[in-house]
Amino acid sequence: MSTTPELIHGYIKNGLECTHLEVEGDGQHFSAVIVSNAFAGKSRIQRHQIVYAALGDRMRAEIHALSMKTLTPEEYQG
Repeated sequence: MSTTPELIHGYIKNGLECTHLEVEGDGQHFSAVIVSNAFAGKSRIQRHQIVYAALGDRMRAEIHALSMKTLTPEEYQG
């Protein structure tokens, strides 16, 4: 089964409380805009680790290229 933006959206949403979430992709490369209060006070690397934790083993097995924009609600508004 091929990975779709909708699947990734579901994986992230199930593992991380988001106030805004967009995922786009072509089956190989994906990009996501992820807005969550969980990112407050975290570095970019820590934010990405939070998303990777939400994706779990799927990151290695199914999702080969995911570029992320990780923002707090305040950053997203501004």
